[in-house]
Amino acid sequence: MNSTITSIQHRAVRPGVPVQRSSHPRSLRSMVASWRERTRFRWDLKRLSEVSPHLIDDIGMTTRQVEAEIAKLPFWQR
Repeated sequence: MNSTITSIQHRAVRPGVPVQRSSHPRSLRSMVASWRERTRFRWDLKRLSEVSPHLIDDIGMTTRQVEAEIAKLPFWQR
């Protein structure tokens, strides 16, 4: 990651050379990270609803909201 930033800065220093970004590795990484975070949240909700469903009220969600979030998991993970 540092080499990408360094190479962009190096190209920007040279006059007359336009700065071109590669295929946006930061945005792709952030997308994958957010997908993984949401999946982890849904797994945690599923486990919480199975083990101790009374705690769902404590996190401020209704049973329907939890079921809707769990339904967003892929069918092979439900």
